[in-house]
Amino acid sequence: MAFTFANVNKKSALIRENSFFDLETISDGAVSADPMEALTTPEVLHDLSENLDNFAASGNVDDVVLGAPVPRPTNSFGIGLNYQTHVDEAAMETPDVPMVFAKLPSCITGPTSDVQMRSSECDYEGELVVVIGPGGKDIDENQAWEHVIGLTVGQDFSDRGAQFMNMPAQFTLGKSMDSFGPTGPVLVSPDSFPDPADLELQTRVNGELRQHDRTSSLIFSIPKLIAFISRFVTLTTGDLIFTGTPEGVGFRNGVFLTDGDVVRTYIEGIGTLENRCIQI
Repeated sequence: MAFTFANVNKKSALIRENSFFDLETISDGAVSADPMEALTTPEVLHDLSENLDNFAASGNVDDVVLGAPVPRPTNSFGIGLNYQTHVDEAAMETPDVPMVFAKLPSCITGPTSDVQMRSSECDYEGELVVVIGPGGKDIDENQAWEHVIGLTVGQDFSDRGAQFMNMPAQFTLGKSMDSFGPTGPVLVSPDSFPDPADLELQTRVNGELRQHDRTSSLIFSIPKLIAFISRFVTLTTGDLIFTGTPEGVGFRNGVFLTDGDVVRTYIEGIGTLENRCIQI
């Protein structure tokens, strides 16, 4: 059965409606309290989700702070120019193969974490994030969904000044500054959706809609991304793939984030990130 997984006070949990269920408790220790370890047991997560009616809830989601569902990924990848509308607004050529960069794991934070901006040229990019379950090398495109344990929401915050301080661009540095990778609020298994490849995405800044598209508009699909990356890197459980952003980023429209701005990123069937931007 489909499941919704969360990091509640740094402990793994399943979510149903507004309740959370501590996984170590309801599994009698068969599932680790460590969210990273818990993700290595997808079959148990499915089984427990199917039988949640047999357990008492551990608490209410509204009363706790959710952390990043995958707090310590081994690898975290970003994909550039993966919506044609974003390619067009950037006045770039459509890539022939995925444009992959590292979004360093040290930047990963939770769904309500503040974003620490060190310049006046910081930007937002709402994205669907793929979480790898069973890892592998040279994964076949036709089997790629079997290697996805879940989907979550991500913000690929970027310091454009750092990113374009010289040429070629410093994608990894400009997009991996501390706090630049909020994810969450939960991880949702792919079988939760009628079509996990076609989800609505919205990004709002201070309530104003800036980005709106569907993930079915990706130039390179999730299976293509997994197959491509795994040709070069052995994927492991918990690895993240930020799949790219649609049009509407501030950089190409002359509007950067300022102190106190609130960025909300929503993806259908998963939930919403809400991050306040703080100038430091």
